[in-house]
Formats: sequence, structure tokens, C-alpha cells
Amino acid sequence: MALQKYPLKWHKDNFSIKIFCSIPNIATGILLKAGENYFVVDPGDGILRDLNNEIGTNQILSISDLFITHGHHDHVGGVWSLLTYMRVMNKQTPLAIHYPKGCIEIESIYNAFKKVYSRSLPYSIKLKEIKSQKIFKTKNVSVKPFPVIHKEFLSDKKITRQVPALGYKFTYDKVNICYGGDTAFCEELVKHAKNSDLAVLEAGHDDNIEDDMHMSMTEAKAIGNSAKKYFLVHVPVD
Repeated sequence: MALQKYPLKWHKDNFSIKIFCSIPNIATGILLKAGENYFVVDPGDGILRDLNNEIGTNQILSISDLFITHGHHDHVGGVWSLLTYMRVMNKQTPLAIHYPKGCIEIESIYNAFKKVYSRSLPYSIKLKEIKSQKIFKTKNVSVKPFPVIHKEFLSDKKITRQVPALGYKFTYDKVNICYGGDTAFCEELVKHAKNSDLAVLEAGHDDNIEDDMHMSMTEAKAIGNSAKKYFLVHVPVD
């Protein structure tokens, strides 16, 4: 299949997704809508601008949940600005932030934000550290978190370490979307992408280059073909 150009849009019945972008080392930003409810997944840099253009202030303030796959800057770079905007615009309803256990980036952003704004925050922020693969519900959407394999280089740029990372399978009114986040090929993603109405899969490295951090185009397509439809994202820019 040909590579898609951003934004990517998909909907079935009352469940939809818009991927504003997913560019390695730059930014990711995803909006889910289930019925009248909005959720944001991996709010990277630029997410506030994209949400403002797409849904406007009132709907931004209605967002109830953020879902984080991992703590790399291209997936969480817009969290601070989004939290601050909600404060300035007087959000009244709680915001839950779901993130993998051990994701210190989200906890650090939250702690810094609370330190600065705790006396002038009109809404509550609920950190929801995900410690298991147990399905949970929010706003009538079932969420199945699952572990994926993602790594980062240490300062020597040679040795890698695995980072806390999740994929999510969202189900609303019997329609499901599987989002793998950043991951190398792994059986958990294979299992949850299969038969999904939509699978959103990263293809972050070239087929000819060995890489245990991301999937190749061939690997991603192989998984995608098991879903009813799929998008390839996080493809490196030439």
C-alpha cells in the first residue's frame, strides 16, 4: 500500500480517529472520538494547535482522558501546553492521564505542573499508572493496554535500554482500533491487531537495516494485513 499523507482519518459508525501526524523524533498527535466523547493519544508537540483547528475550545475542555504509549519527547511534547491551556480556559471536569508504569517523563511533567499551578488549577488531574493488562472503561470505551517492545540509546549512542511502553486497543460499540505506539515486532501487537477494524502501526526502520527499536515496513504490513484496515505511521522522513 502507498504511504498515507497526514492527517489520516478513519471512522466506523460513531467511532473515529484522526492522526494529525506521527513523525519520528518530531511529533505524534492523535484524536479519538467515541460518540460525543473525545480522547487524545500521544499528545506530541503541536497537539494544541491541531486540536484547536479540529474541534475548538469547548470540545478541548471536554477531553476526559489522555493515553500515553511511552515517554519519548515526540509522544509527550505537547502535554504541558495542553494542561496549561485547559487551566487558562477554565476546564471544570477532571482529566485522567493513562501511562505505562515507570514512565518518569509523565510523572515529572505532572509534578512540575502541579508545583507551578496547584493554587490556580480549576480542574483535577488524575494520574492513572497502568500496571497490568487489565481492561478498563472510560466514557463507555473499553481500553485494553498491552506491553510492546521499545528501546532508546544511552548517551554513548551504542547501548540501548528498553523503556516502559504500551499499545492500546480501544473498543466502542463493538468497533475497535488497535494502536501499537512505537515498538519492535512483538507477539502482543500481533495478537491485538488481528481482526481489528483498524490497526495503526509504526514502520520506523528500513527493511535493510537491523533495528530492535521499531518495525520495518515489511513487518508492519504483515501485521496490518491481519486487520480489516490499517495505517502505517511513524515512517522516517527522507
